[in-house]
Amino acid sequence: MVLNVILAILVLSIIVIVHEFGHFIIAKANGITVVEFSIGFGPKLLHFKKGETEYCIKALPFGGACMMLGDEYLEMNIAQSDEDDEDNLTQEQKEEKKRKLAIESGYDMEKSFASKSVWARIAVIAAGPVFNFLLAFVCAVVIVGSLGYDPCDIDVVNDNSPATEAGLQEGDVITKVNGHKVTFYRDFYFYRYYNADKTLNITFERDGKKMETTVTPEHIKQQKYQVGIMISENCTISSVSDDSPAKSAGLKSNDVIKAVNGTGMENNSQITEAITSSDGNDVIFTVSRDGNDVDITVKPKMVEVESYDVGFEVYGDRVKVSPIGTLKYSLDEVGYSVKTVIQSLGRLFTGKIGFDSLLGPVGTVSTMSEIVEESKADGGFYVFLNLMNLAALISANLGVMNLLPIPALDGGRLVFLIIEALRGKPVKREHEGVVNFIGMVLLVILMVVILFKDIMALF
Repeated sequence: MVLNVILAILVLSIIVIVHEFGHFIIAKANGITVVEFSIGFGPKLLHFKKGETEYCIKALPFGGACMMLGDEYLEMNIAQSDEDDEDNLTQEQKEEKKRKLAIESGYDMEKSFASKSVWARIAVIAAGPVFNFLLAFVCAVVIVGSLGYDPCDIDVVNDNSPATEAGLQEGDVITKVNGHKVTFYRDFYFYRYYNADKTLNITFERDGKKMETTVTPEHIKQQKYQVGIMISENCTISSVSDDSPAKSAGLKSNDVIKAVNGTGMENNSQITEAITSSDGNDVIFTVSRDGNDVDITVKPKMVEVESYDVGFEVYGDRVKVSPIGTLKYSLDEVGYSVKTVIQSLGRLFTGKIGFDSLLGPVGTVSTMSEIVEESKADGGFYVFLNLMNLAALISANLGVMNLLPIPALDGGRLVFLIIEALRGKPVKREHEGVVNFIGMVLLVILMVVILFKDIMALF
């Protein structure tokens, strides 16, 4: 288990290194002095200096920094060298002290961040998120090249259903639903999840021909046997309802359902069918948990449920593609990840998903560690692919989050730089400093709350 955590921290650290390296390499390309390039934060464990840059590995392996020569670096050193007088200095005295400190330290202020053109500074700040998107693309190439992609092929069409009335057939490939592009099975799955009752205007391909139809979901109210679990992709339990048979029996979130009553499960539909057809008899779930297979017996209970049936099933089996297709669908994977992050943020702010869905570094490492453990049974190659998949998702997530116009993040700094580019002069430094300080305080509070939630979830 310790090895899994170390492996997860290593992957997370690589994501951060790539982000900071983006800032670093573009700063160097623009002639900006990088004073310190560090991974982690807190006390320095290892450090060495090469040229004008000090490279550091710090005690806490989350985060990192690319500190460039400029106001922030010089003000930090002024504060450290003269803490008693710092609050009493006027702005002019601070500027003079910065100039003297730069000279004493052997730095050329012509190579400071602030001395460069606004477009050069925009390029440096934007480079971190851009490199995260590039890393997500590289990871996607490995995954799609190895396993293929998951087209939205219709696998089953039920008799006398809305799908048959609409003329859909097995093998049809859905490419658009209600104006939303469908590249992957996941596009359709999540659209249906959040819009179950909507009429579907579907564009699909059959034998190379583009066709259109409309499917009106059938509202069904019926008695069904259920155990109280939500299942996400890859037969993984995403949540367990309170006061449910599953909760009482001991099923947990992140359990991966391998078999039901001894029959191997390959997709979510098979699991649902096995539960609903149980007639209330005990159901034995074989789940993978912490690298071990565990049998848990659950007695389903009859509940009244409402659903909207479209009459067809899509399993999302992956299909191998050509090298050109691999590049195309890898780019689509990055776009899908970016779109998912943005949509999730929207649902978070509108209350469609809860605060509990947010993960901080501790929660991310814990989740990655569990996935590594679950993948071991399939072999080292699948452990590697699962880590690559997570790295792609997290890297794209980090890229999007850093581009949000939040003070103290890259996106917040870009806002001020874009305003400067439009106005032809920078925003007053003290105004920008106040906004960034407020943003940093709020960001730290949020990080502490999420960290506390992550730690509590471990117990």
